[in-house]
Amino acid sequence: MSLSVHTNKTALLALQNLNKTNEQLGMTQDKVSTGLKIGSAKDNAAVWSIAQGQRADIGALSAVKASLNRATSITDVAMTAGETISDLLNQLKEKVVAAMDPSADTHSRTAMDSDFKAILKQIGQVIDNAEFDGANILDGSLGASIAFLANADASSSITLATQTCRSAARS
Repeated sequence: MSLSVHTNKTALLALQNLNKTNEQLGMTQDKVSTGLKIGSAKDNAAVWSIAQGQRADIGALSAVKASLNRATSITDVAMTAGETISDLLNQLKEKVVAAMDPSADTHSRTAMDSDFKAILKQIGQVIDNAEFDGANILDGSLGASIAFLANADASSSITLATQTCRSAARS
């Protein structure tokens, strides 16, 4: 007597269970491979729609974070340059006071003048090199200000005002 799957009730039940197990395994593999509880709209349309909205919000907030990080970096570079310039200005003051010493001879004053001009040149180089990602807020090349995203809707921004240094430091 030959048995067929079509006539064997136990085999049919086992086949149904196997098919259901394979279907559940496929759904679990989809969840594991995507890392998502709901892999597509057919799993649960309402939850999927909410999740898609949240993924969009996360993407938008990532863009805002990147924009604000760029603003922070540009500002940090400018502040570091400003601190360097401040130190160089202190050196300039030292040279000026030393040059005013009545006991200094012409040769000493000439050397101090040379140092003074070298420090002025350094200030100009610091200004020229105070750049991050193509933006230099110290040299006036960007215009009046730079705007950065402040929210995920891109409806508001934070403005970083630029400053122009005097050209005397560059000569």
